Amino acid sequence: MAIAILATFACSGDEARSPVIDSNDLTQKIIFENAHLDTPPHVTQNLFPLADLVENVQQSVVSISVDIVSKGRFFDFTDEGSGTGIIISNDGYIVTNYHVIQNTSDIEVSLSDGRNYSAEIVGLDVLTDLAVIKIEADNLSTIKFGESGVLRPGDWVFTIGNALGLRGGPSVTFGIISGVGRTVQTERGDLYDMIQTDAAINQGNSGGPLVNHEGEVIGINTAVYSGAQGIGFSVSSSVAQPVINSLIKKGKVTRPLIGLRGINTTNTISKRYDLGVSEGIFVTHISSNGPADNGKLKVGDVITAINGTSTPTMSEFLPLLWGYGVGDTVTVTYISEKTPLVTDIILDVRP
Repeated sequence: MAIAILATFACSGDEARSPVIDSNDLTQKIIFENAHLDTPPHVTQNLFPLADLVENVQQSVVSISVDIVSKGRFFDFTDEGSGTGIIISNDGYIVTNYHVIQNTSDIEVSLSDGRNYSAEIVGLDVLTDLAVIKIEADNLSTIKFGESGVLRPGDWVFTIGNALGLRGGPSVTFGIISGVGRTVQTERGDLYDMIQTDAAINQGNSGGPLVNHEGEVIGINTAVYSGAQGIGFSVSSSVAQPVINSLIKKGKVTRPLIGLRGINTTNTISKRYDLGVSEGIFVTHISSNGPADNGKLKVGDVITAINGTSTPTMSEFLPLLWGYGVGDTVTVTYISEKTPLVTDIILDVRP
């Protein structure tokens, strides 16, 4: 099933998931009337002051309009697109999605108070689909990032964004965390450690915030499955924050290169190739003369740990790998033809 990468972020009001109580449904009435007594405090806070949270957060959410340049045979075409951004500093730094502003000739940012600014690109990171832009403004409202690592399926969340480019301000949707640590395949590559939510994400929502019950950003909305309902994905705050900081400081993200591609080992893959192990990184490609090749890894091996830290999935493997620097030597534990082995690999610089 294909993944659609959104060019905006928001949620339409008529799709908002605020509690609706049917007066004829006795069960729902009982649950609603006893919410203050029986519902954990963090749930009650989400059910009732949601409008207050939205009012506070939306001051830090901006609409982004871009001119997209596409190459023709004899001349270029310019189309207008839209997306969403989050103000992360009071002096004008804004985070959004890479795909919102790629191939753009002009970026316009509209604040919640109606002010409009031209924006410049500070840095881009295609691997996480994140970008930082900047406007020349001061004393802007910002929003705090929360800890995505503590999220659990069932936690309440909401989104704000420029869904469908609708007039009249941002749209809001409400829902729950449906899953964490997801891997999402896109036309530009796989996105790892993604948050899955059923809060409606529509075209124009890209780059907008996924917000917890405390009004903190715990994800940046990125993608939905084409044709699916209630399945949207956000870049987790734990992945996004170091990328954002690097883009602001350096204009890019420098990552080490290990010189291989891989996928999660599953029971099916293990049985098909008789691996003798049911989790780890199943190596599908080795770059010739790259670090992994020089370390004697080969296609069909299964990486189980780096420097003693287990790597059961790509969601654990990549953040761990990216925590090391170019030129560092890492000890890779792996299974080759059912035999446990260890090799030292000197990491190179990623192009």
